[in-house]
Amino acid sequence: MSRTAMVTGGASGIGREIAVGLASTGARVGVADIDLAGATATASSIGESGLVVPMDVTRSDSVGDAVATVTEHFGPVEILVNCAGWDELKPFLDTDEDFWERVIDINYKGMLRTVYACAPSMIERGWGRIVNIGSDAARVGSSLEAVYSGAKGGVISFTKTLAREVARHGVTANVVCPGPTDTPLLEGIVAASDDGEKVINAMARAVPMKRIGQPAEVASAVLYFASEEAAFVTGQTLSVSGGLTMA
Repeated sequence: MSRTAMVTGGASGIGREIAVGLASTGARVGVADIDLAGATATASSIGESGLVVPMDVTRSDSVGDAVATVTEHFGPVEILVNCAGWDELKPFLDTDEDFWERVIDINYKGMLRTVYACAPSMIERGWGRIVNIGSDAARVGSSLEAVYSGAKGGVISFTKTLAREVARHGVTANVVCPGPTDTPLLEGIVAASDDGEKVINAMARAVPMKRIGQPAEVASAVLYFASEEAAFVTGQTLSVSGGLTMA
């Protein structure tokens, strides 16, 4: 059966690989992002099964409009993947409340908004897959990413509770936690920080496999959670990090 999916942050990196991967399984995919050029490139690579969906996850009206657009074109969202994210490497004491609010608004509240918009139709239809992208930073901590780590920790805790609330309706909710991964977001973080390259190299050395991950490797885990085969798997957190986190 062909499912309707929506991937936030689908313009590049992990989100792009997830969108392409879902399309390869036969899903119709709304590529949701504030970066319309990148979203267009992703949707074009998918073909007729891809749809560019403008979305700013920090605005409830934008999220609502995006979900309505996907529903109009492809039908109700059955697979929701929250991949939109943002961060800058900074010591916590060098940050301020504006920074905290932006990190939390994008990485945590953005996920709340999309789930709030998509979950009711999943419950009504008796089938749904919600996959939220966390981070190994939330599981083990990460220097210069205190607020981001906290926000992603919230993603994990929220998803576990959501999974309990919607399980009886045939809806699952799981988290995939990447370790350091070769994405434009990581490149931007490195470029914006005086110590970025040093920190990223240290992260790679800390990984037992001694390298950073590739977006397609993270996407593979998401595709499993979004599949029919994962119907009895919910409330789980899976790290894709070369062994950085083992639990």
